[in-house]
Amino acid sequence: MSITTQTDFAKFAPYSYRDDPAVPDFDESRPVFVFDHHCVLCGTGVGFIMRHDKRGMIAFTSAQEGLGEALCRHYGVDWDETYLFIRNGRPFIKFDGYFEVARAMGGLWKALIVFRIIPNFILDPVYNLVARNRYKWFGKTEQACQVLTEDQRARLI
Repeated sequence: MSITTQTDFAKFAPYSYRDDPAVPDFDESRPVFVFDHHCVLCGTGVGFIMRHDKRGMIAFTSAQEGLGEALCRHYGVDWDETYLFIRNGRPFIKFDGYFEVARAMGGLWKALIVFRIIPNFILDPVYNLVARNRYKWFGKTEQACQVLTEDQRARLI
């Protein structure tokens, strides 16, 4: 089963990954952003968040290995369709995840939450269109996280 909407997560209790022996222990003091490390758009987006997350409030990991892969499997998230953002033990995807990233970063970024008034039945098709075409439109790297700087790669868990 692949999770495709935010409401699909209703069956998961907060921090449910703690009970999954396949998910390695990790520092839960910061939210975790799990992304496709071969996608140029995804890597560029992660780099943008890192540059603006000056306090280092968010941790990042690749969906294709270790922790990220285990979290995606636990939640039934196909990293080829969306990223995964986990905050306070709860999973978020698509635009819901971006709004949660804005909350986590705080400050003026929280103002972006005003766009939450746009319903998911409008936002999700836009997200899905970009996700389906991201390699064609933005490219794919063979070297993991190639679009991140050395300092940014050092922030990956």
